[in-house]
Amino acid sequence: MGRLDHKVALITGAASGLGRVAAERFAAEGATVVVADLGDGSETVAAITAAGGTASAVVCDVADEDSVAAAVAHAVDAHGGLHVLYNNAGVSLGDDDGPENTTVATWDTTLKVNVTGLALCCKHGIPAMLKTVEAGGPGVGAGGASIVNVASFVAHLGAATPQIAYTASKGAVLSMTREIAVIYARQGLRANALCPGPVLTPLLAKYLSDEEKRQRRLVHIPMGRFGEAVEIANGALFLASDESSFMTGQSLLVDGGITAAYTTPE
Repeated sequence: MGRLDHKVALITGAASGLGRVAAERFAAEGATVVVADLGDGSETVAAITAAGGTASAVVCDVADEDSVAAAVAHAVDAHGGLHVLYNNAGVSLGDDDGPENTTVATWDTTLKVNVTGLALCCKHGIPAMLKTVEAGGPGVGAGGASIVNVASFVAHLGAATPQIAYTASKGAVLSMTREIAVIYARQGLRANALCPGPVLTPLLAKYLSDEEKRQRRLVHIPMGRFGEAVEIANGALFLASDESSFMTGQSLLVDGGITAAYTTPE
């Protein structure tokens, strides 16, 4: 028995990076995965299919409401419902800096994707999830339907390297998650935030372009290393599954101990 047997999971930003790793991990645990991405998700689908899983791809721009609505409709029409919504898609722009230097354009793009985009996914995903829960069936366990929103450890404390728009956007994700959780707590729908620490992905690579920048971030991690994509996917898997059935409105930090540290021992 897989931990996500009979569940349909829509994952945004699943064509590459953390989203792809999560898509493959979810499928390995029995989920039917909808790979929703602005780019081509066919490679992710092919990898899942080759491993014996089930998946389909749909083009989705989370910042465009019609595109989001179509992605949710695809999940329901193609696979019969929606049990898990993993809002993974997001941006971290290279010129995001401190409050004095960050441009309005950077603020606009970051908030449009990371906050409004997530809100649109919830706007259209929640009705489908509530209908799925109401209909019952083998995919609806004790945990009901589950929304997993990707925030960040910087939603809990300031970033060592200035990235004010990104940090603000992830704080908004955390607040939005709590409110969604409270609104739907008695309707069989849970919402939790996943807060990764620094993970070795292309998104982080621009901040690690030289050893000084690498050490600037690494020194704050008590475990002394960056996270791996599969470790974040495992956190998402727990929140998506019925193993977290009594959790809602929470923030799961997978950060190597960053937020637990006052000072980091040498």
